[in-house]
Amino acid sequence: MDFVRGFWRKHRRKVFVTAGCLGSGYLLYKLYNSHTRRLADLERELANERENDELIKTQMKAHFENIQMIVDSTTLPHAMQYLSIRIDEEIGVSDVMETLNSGRGMLTPSEKLQLWDELKILSFTRMVLSLWSVTMLSLYIRVQVNILGRHLYVDTARALGSSHLLEELDFIDRNDEQKFLSSADILVTSAMPGLISDMQNAVREVVKGKQLKDVITTRVLEETVIRIMDVFMSTGSPHHWVDYLMMPQDTNLSRNTSGSSDETVTKFHQLMVETREVLTSTEFTDIVEISLKCFTDALVEEMETQTLSGAGLATGMPLAKVLPQIEKTIHVITAEPSKNRFLQLIRDLSEVQLFFTLLYANMPQ
Repeated sequence: MDFVRGFWRKHRRKVFVTAGCLGSGYLLYKLYNSHTRRLADLERELANERENDELIKTQMKAHFENIQMIVDSTTLPHAMQYLSIRIDEEIGVSDVMETLNSGRGMLTPSEKLQLWDELKILSFTRMVLSLWSVTMLSLYIRVQVNILGRHLYVDTARALGSSHLLEELDFIDRNDEQKFLSSADILVTSAMPGLISDMQNAVREVVKGKQLKDVITTRVLEETVIRIMDVFMSTGSPHHWVDYLMMPQDTNLSRNTSGSSDETVTKFHQLMVETREVLTSTEFTDIVEISLKCFTDALVEEMETQTLSGAGLATGMPLAKVLPQIEKTIHVITAEPSKNRFLQLIRDLSEVQLFFTLLYANMPQ
């Protein structure tokens, strides 16, 4: 016993130190082991999140590509066919051409000049109107379908991840969906007369000084078409041309959809407000300018190719001979999407592809 007490008195400091070290080591081991497990759990969670993110990205990419296919194969062909018919119905040159052909030898010089001047206005109006309408309608429909597709994807994702009953979720009503898509017909129905009138005014302002004997080259024709579109787009209030594509904006509706829970604001109204916001954005305006320029360049280039034999646009030809060439372009411009290389050129522009990718990916939720 004395030995134990003596040993304790002599070595108790060492015992305390040793016990402390062992205790601290055990505590550090437990802390390290717990930290390691937490890190492993966190890494597994991050791996699962990355896997889920990749799955969502893959699903969204497939959904986005399917939407673009729907535009090209279903929605756009119907709209283009209707547009082509309406342009032929509302503004044609057959009556003027028939009068010129049947009145040879009977018309006075002033009457001929007046008819040729009318033909000049009608031909340029038909060409630029067709070019503008086809470009804008294709872009507008693509905006519509991407907005709608994004909403449908988000609604579906919420439904799958929600614990609430499906009836409680705010899905897009089928009637609202159909009403939203059919609103693209405004351009070829109620908006067409006003569009033709405003486009004719722009044509008159630009080509009023051009005589039938004036030599028209590829560059002159391109500059003339671009100038007509510039005058048309800049006449009136900013973004006035949006009203040719969709119904006029309801300002009360716009305020209600900005954070309001007003039950009278339907999904259709929400979709329309979002669409107008896109159409009046600087980004969309840039895309419109790029697309119209691309279309014009390609069209004039094709007209130049068609007139290579003899005197053509490359070297210059009288305006009187250019007018029949302009008429030949109308049905090429409004051809169905699968055969319309101009629409395909616009669709494949990197700026256009990026715009619609961002539009689909960044739609407000």
